[in-house]
Amino acid sequence: MNKRELIDFVCANLETTKTGAEETVNTVLRGIQDGINNDGNVSIAGFGTWTLRHRAARQGRNPQTGATIEIKASKTVGFKPARGWKDELN
Repeated sequence: MNKRELIDFVCANLETTKTGAEETVNTVLRGIQDGINNDGNVSIAGFGTWTLRHRAARQGRNPQTGATIEIKASKTVGFKPARGWKDELN
């Protein structure tokens, strides 16, 4: 499912306009981003938790030349599904 399909899903289930559904989806996604930026995590009961993760600097290899390169430290976001949802998937 991509963003457009998610908007269509919200539109159909809330019986709203596509514009209203798009606003709703965008607002939720912005809220998740703001929560991660401000608090380092966002937890939604029954769904899961997004957590800010730090990757340390490390050495890697250029696959074309085989030369060693330095990969900078970076931040990323991880997601862990809620136990109930995870059990439902399995």
